[in-house]
Amino acid sequence: MDFDYIMVNFHTAKKINAPVSEVWKILSDVDREPEFWHGTKSIKNITKSDKVVEREVVIAFKNSVCKETVTIDPMKSITTEITDGPLKGKKVVVINPDGDQESIVDVEWDIRLSGFMGIFSKMVKKHILEGTNDALERISKVVEK
Repeated sequence: MDFDYIMVNFHTAKKINAPVSEVWKILSDVDREPEFWHGTKSIKNITKSDKVVEREVVIAFKNSVCKETVTIDPMKSITTEITDGPLKGKKVVVINPDGDQESIVDVEWDIRLSGFMGIFSKMVKKHILEGTNDALERISKVVEK
């Protein structure tokens, strides 16, 4: 086991003025992530079914490659397990209705930073948090149009 890492855990949420069904169309199209999540540069799907995608993702940090397993729980959540790369752990995106015409999107990150990235854990956390908030803002602009 690799014990030379720093744990980083944080949560953010955004209210979006659109029903869950509209927000879910964007969230669940995981191949569109680079459009909204700018830390994701490109995606190469290895296997794909309705509910599980195994993929390789190039992230903005030094064009590093991460291996991910994405599990989709329709109209509820998307869990991304990052199994290999400069960071490991998971991102969980949960969507809940807030009345008939609004949604709350919660994002929780629970990741381990190893080696060089661990040294800059506070900066990496700030960067990922800002990127997540920016992604939620871009998503809201698309569905609230």
